[in-house]
Amino acid sequence: MPSTAELKAKLAAALEAKGPNYQPRTHHLENGKPIYTNRLIFEDSPYLLQHAHNPVDWFPWGDEAFAIARLENKPVFLSIGYATCHWCHVMEEESFESLYIAKILNDNFISIKVDREQYPDIDQIYMTAVTMMTGHGGWPMSSFLTHQGKPFFGGTYYPAETFADLLLQIIKVWISQQRTLIDQAEQLADAVNRVTATQRQLSKLDVSSMRAAVDQLLEHYDAKDGGFSPAPKFPSEPALLMLLQAYERNPEPALFSALNHTLSAMAQGGIYDQIGGGFHRYATDKHWLVPHFEKMLYNQAYLARVYAHAYNLTGNPIYARIVKQTLDYVLREITTPEGVFYSATDADSEGHEGTFFIWTIDEVKTVLSPDDAAFIIKTFGLTPKGNFEGKNIFHLPRPLDEVAKEEGISLEQLFNRLDPMLETLRRYRVQRIPPLTDNKIIVAWNAMLITALAEAGDRLAEPRYIDAAKRAAGTLWKKQRPKDGVLWRVSLDNKSSISARQDDYAHLSEALLALYDISGDPLYLQQAQALVDEMLEKFLDSVSGALVMGRERLLFHHPKDSYDGALPSGNAVAVRVLSRLARRTGETAYADHAARIVQAFADGINRQPSAYAYLLAQFDEMQNGETGPRQYAARGAVKIEAKRIKQLHKNLVTVDLEIKEGWHINAHEPLQQTLVATELGLADGSAWTVDAVTYPEPVLRTLPFDKNPLALYEGRVHMRAELSRHDEEIHEPVKLNLQFQACDQEACQAPETVILTVY
Repeated sequence: MPSTAELKAKLAAALEAKGPNYQPRTHHLENGKPIYTNRLIFEDSPYLLQHAHNPVDWFPWGDEAFAIARLENKPVFLSIGYATCHWCHVMEEESFESLYIAKILNDNFISIKVDREQYPDIDQIYMTAVTMMTGHGGWPMSSFLTHQGKPFFGGTYYPAETFADLLLQIIKVWISQQRTLIDQAEQLADAVNRVTATQRQLSKLDVSSMRAAVDQLLEHYDAKDGGFSPAPKFPSEPALLMLLQAYERNPEPALFSALNHTLSAMAQGGIYDQIGGGFHRYATDKHWLVPHFEKMLYNQAYLARVYAHAYNLTGNPIYARIVKQTLDYVLREITTPEGVFYSATDADSEGHEGTFFIWTIDEVKTVLSPDDAAFIIKTFGLTPKGNFEGKNIFHLPRPLDEVAKEEGISLEQLFNRLDPMLETLRRYRVQRIPPLTDNKIIVAWNAMLITALAEAGDRLAEPRYIDAAKRAAGTLWKKQRPKDGVLWRVSLDNKSSISARQDDYAHLSEALLALYDISGDPLYLQQAQALVDEMLEKFLDSVSGALVMGRERLLFHHPKDSYDGALPSGNAVAVRVLSRLARRTGETAYADHAARIVQAFADGINRQPSAYAYLLAQFDEMQNGETGPRQYAARGAVKIEAKRIKQLHKNLVTVDLEIKEGWHINAHEPLQQTLVATELGLADGSAWTVDAVTYPEPVLRTLPFDKNPLALYEGRVHMRAELSRHDEEIHEPVKLNLQFQACDQEACQAPETVILTVY
């Protein structure tokens, strides 16, 4: 540990290195320079740097802080938050900038700041403890720890007076009853271990668990306002993705109604930025009107995936519009010159929440022509009184298709009329003081956006999104993956730091597999496989079969990310990656690992299935195969891709197979009656009718295991089906069954029937 003089010199040098344009975030200034500088000035987290000039003597998470706590016999105060957290800013302003509170902390505690986005495993373990103590969690999270890092008390945001009183009480008890607090911390740590540890349960996962999760969510469906919870309302993307998959498997009117209503309500509400595109983190009210105004990269990624999938299933052009506006917002406003993506933008600007996003009627009238202003005011429900602190959050009181009908124009014509007005308003809004951008690059969150771009480019036939996904993946691999065995989680100002956590490995593998599926480039498959192998090596708990979040050695327990929060759990994403990798490579060991992870959480899933929505969607995929127009079969030897082509008076579906060298399937009309023929037909319950199927000409081969010639398909195989239906107005995907049997030169696999959903 450096001496006081050495530390002061290093702090002064770090401050000097920031340069003349550096703007310290503090009220404590002298001649424009900060009076106080603490160890956070050395860090690369925007959140920690926000606190680098508090009068609190902050430490980053690490050995030094705990060593000094032991040496001086002081309790540890741990504060966890993130750069765009509104209440974190409030507590900083009220408490951490207070000289009175800073003196209490500096004299009696060792104070540690943690960015939860850098260290999700640290956040998870202490959030579990705080929730167990108080019944709720949130940020900023405030925990009090022993020298061993075990919590004995905690909470979230405290007003300054309450916080000061709490600090004084804890000091008193620490001095007089330290043994009692240490015993209490040991008991709480044991309880946290029991809650977060995953045991191999004897219970078996019920195959109807996904159905139970769907039913559980529908029981909480808000039939009036949409969504599946009371206020505050979060989008709950993992649940939405599972529900969309359930609907694709088995279209049910009640499920369609709940999904369509919820997605439409969010798209019309203030939670969606009607002017600039993209979603705010959540709505504070039950109507989706008043958002918490921060925008997180992960929300954009997962909601783009949700709406792209919903567009395919419904054909609703408004959903496609939401996808494009959301991704265009990301590419326009939070993308680096290298093509990767910043983490978030703040809720606050000019010292108040939402200032950047809200409008008066007079402002709109100033920016637009009278006719355009009147149209915007009516369409977006603006009033002189406003709906948020005397101003207006743009929202749609009526769906856009109703607006188009009232105007006597098509929806496309409405978009063409509306978009130039919205762009004018957006350009005007850009001139305001913007919210802070958290400009750190997180691998997991970037990977989520890459997956979203790849899927949206594929589903909406927008190659520019696929190009952006490829560019971002290339940059991440180059910058964050310097060599085999090393993946960095975070980058700030082109400096990488913090070893990747399990979710970084899982999400980046998922993104690479998405790019492999779309491009066919084997490099993406190789990269994904390398990451998955490392993920298993670094994070596998051999006892349970599940994956821990990280291996942070100072933590008293290594938690496993199991149930969904704002994001799918890391283990759920791992199951998706492992099971898909098994289908693409033929390596069954990956499927075995996926099954073990699912089994590890069987007891929790059976008790509360909707909390494991994304994991259950992957379990469903393991049981019933992937959905969609692109499938893999024969242990990766056969890739199948179906496309729908509309021609005048005809509906055509093409089915293309890529069969690996050395493999074949039997022709539609094999020469021996005992062989399984390749057959393309409609799945049960389809509203479509097959008028004709065209199969390719087979090749004749004599193979080592049969002396008779065989009629086979090899290499690239093209089939075409002509379809018809009575009601062309209703959008319904085509579901096809493809039956075949794949063989190599020595043996045949079991016959397979693959279901293709063609949008």
